[in-house]
Amino acid sequence: MSASKKIFKKIGMIILVVFILIQFIHPAKNLSGDKSKSISVKYNVPENVSQILDAACNDCHSNKTVYPWYTNIQPVDWFMAKHVNDGKRHLNFDEFLSYRPYKQNHKLEEIDEVLLEGEMPLNSYTWMHPKAKLKPEEKEILIKWSKDLRDSMANEYPADSLVMPKRK
Repeated sequence: MSASKKIFKKIGMIILVVFILIQFIHPAKNLSGDKSKSISVKYNVPENVSQILDAACNDCHSNKTVYPWYTNIQPVDWFMAKHVNDGKRHLNFDEFLSYRPYKQNHKLEEIDEVLLEGEMPLNSYTWMHPKAKLKPEEKEILIKWSKDLRDSMANEYPADSLVMPKRK
């Protein structure tokens, strides 16, 4: 056996061992399911909106992710955990009531923005979950719902409480 074949064989064995070892290192799963501060506790989430959120949004924007089988394989699980954590950091429908009114209002505005600009749901999510790809009419439903909630908030809160404070 030539020297280069021995080196490739050793490198292959090292890669295999590392791949096997990383299978034992998993991040925490997003499975709490705590809905005590959920948007639906205070605001109307119609069934058609709830179905869209479940199909396209809640895996990354709620306290409970439905994990497909392949997330049990590393490094896919790390990739998924990063997406979920990033998604929850930007918007968590199950923590919505813990946001101040101006932040709630701003998050609802951002929903419109990311839908209109085609930023959500992420392509890296929809290629594996084609049912999560939103049709134009589903985007319209979410945007109308978001606007209706903002209108409802405008009737409930003083106008200045819905404006993001300027950073110093």
